Amino acid sequence: MSNKAKIIAFAGSTRKDSYNKKLVKIAVEGAKDAGAEVTYIDLEDYPLPLFDEDFESSQGHPENVRKLKDLFLEHNGLLISSPEYNSSYSGVFKNTIDWLSRPVKGYPPLECFIDKVAVLMAASPGSLGGLRGLFQVRWVLGNIKVTVLPDQIALTSAGSAFENDSTLKDAKMHDNIKGLGKKLTETINKLNS
Repeated sequence: MSNKAKIIAFAGSTRKDSYNKKLVKIAVEGAKDAGAEVTYIDLEDYPLPLFDEDFESSQGHPENVRKLKDLFLEHNGLLISSPEYNSSYSGVFKNTIDWLSRPVKGYPPLECFIDKVAVLMAASPGSLGGLRGLFQVRWVLGNIKVTVLPDQIALTSAGSAFENDSTLKDAKMHDNIKGLGKKLTETINKLNS
């Protein structure tokens, strides 16, 4: 892998009109403006069964697990926007992490998370903007060897925060979200120089 920032960006949601998909795409702009190579993925395009060790033992890893692992291995940064479901993160996000954390013969444990740097954000219609879920995402990622930067943003009142073109109505907040992508890019570049 080159020293240049290569970032994979995604939201922990499969909903077509997800606020978190819109939010992470704004951060992608900031990362690209700062010189990063960014790959945006939609978890809807990588459906996975619920993680089950009996399934894994009898059928191995689903094809989408290998595809996602390969994508993660090609990148050194993660831009993640995580929706908050019942004061935590989404099931689809947790299931993805659970599958990707499974060992594969010939690879070190947690091979697609080791030495990654991440920035987190959330968007929610509620008054806390998904903040409670971000705390838990940060804890899980840190436990699987991802360095999570302290910078994060939780966007409140997300149902009325976006224009029709998916930009944020609040120009300062829009710039702050772009700044998360820039910060991640700059941090990766400093670590790799």
